[in-house]
Amino acid sequence: MTQPGPGVMPGLEPPTAPGAAAVTLGGEALQLQLDSFLAGHEDDLTLFRRDLHMHPELGYAEHRTTQRIVERLTAAGLRPQVLPRGTGLFCDIGPEDGPTVALRADIDALPLQDEKDVPYRSTVPGVAHSCGHDVHTAMVLGAGLFLAQQAAAGLLPGRVRLLFQPAEETPGGALDVMAAGGICGVDRVFALHCDPRIEVGQLGLRTGPITAACDKVYVKVTGPGGHTARPHLTADLVYALAKIVTELPAALSRRVDPRSSLSLVWGRVSAGSVANAIPDDGIAEGTVRCLDDEAWHRAPEMMKSLLQSVAAAYDVEASLEYVRGVPPTVNEATSVQMFRDASAEVLGEEAAVPTPQSLGGEDFGWYLESIPGALARLGVRTPGSVGEYDLHRGDFDVDESCIGVGIRVLSATALTALWDGGRSGDTEPMEGAALA
Repeated sequence: MTQPGPGVMPGLEPPTAPGAAAVTLGGEALQLQLDSFLAGHEDDLTLFRRDLHMHPELGYAEHRTTQRIVERLTAAGLRPQVLPRGTGLFCDIGPEDGPTVALRADIDALPLQDEKDVPYRSTVPGVAHSCGHDVHTAMVLGAGLFLAQQAAAGLLPGRVRLLFQPAEETPGGALDVMAAGGICGVDRVFALHCDPRIEVGQLGLRTGPITAACDKVYVKVTGPGGHTARPHLTADLVYALAKIVTELPAALSRRVDPRSSLSLVWGRVSAGSVANAIPDDGIAEGTVRCLDDEAWHRAPEMMKSLLQSVAAAYDVEASLEYVRGVPPTVNEATSVQMFRDASAEVLGEEAAVPTPQSLGGEDFGWYLESIPGALARLGVRTPGSVGEYDLHRGDFDVDESCIGVGIRVLSATALTALWDGGRSGDTEPMEGAALA
């Protein structure tokens, strides 16, 4: 009889006889395995999260963070591969034959002051983990260590790839992972993101767009300038800029399906220096957000055309710099169902809850442009808590019991994707179909 591998319950040993049926780790057996793993590792992983929280690093500067992850994976007998720029890494677990599933964590922090009064408060002035990336990293690391035990016992019918991605907030880190071959051969990719609006023990799921594309636009308007007493002898640049600022968002929204939620919102407008002189240049800066991939790809050309039309009406010149940010994150239905099945198995049937769309950006969308997958929202709010700790705030924190919950969900989701292949998820009714 084959001796059980690390963490393998008696009776769940991999088959050794020729033609024997494969063993699937699931149900009560999976719960027992995860209970055993977390009993020995959850406190340590919580301390790991606190260490990252105390030493946050901005995008592409995550050298210490990368090294800490590498040390943990190497100690477990794994072979992490650091990305070419020196921050971020990926690491494979299990055999190369069979399907490959990726679990992604982002590892960078935000340029914010940590305002919490806790022992693990950031020691780096002006930098803090105020979006939960330290939690994401601890959860994927924990899931990886658990799955490595199962791989050693022959219980993975494929490969799990851990993606520890740099520079999500910059953004651009997802593209570095992809350029380094991080998703080559990957069949599905999954990620969890902290959500302080959802209680610990719950998982927010949504099929289709869950976060928006987010691009930046820079408009520069130029004209001959002149005296405000004689606007008819020049081009009234401020008036033209005002028309551009007001008319472009409205016109842009009429060029696409309203369900795409394409929006242009200005954040900065500037022109002139004195009250009685018409300036010769002015600028407007803003963001374009969108939930529909097709509309996102069309947005730059549509905006350029509309800008030229408005500018021409007022005899000014206008140029557009359109800076791509991230695409919308569009969850694939079968992958969402895998999350749902996994959460039911390890958290209970009521754990999965609907979650709304957000117009915030998330560069996980880059992966989903290439391979199917899903992003879910992990509850990090203490049940019954009345405090509000929103993302991207200096006082943001989590109920750290969410780390064990996330490890359970990610591990079970990876196993579900590898063993079962999932089943069809929720889909939108076909256009023209009768609605109940």
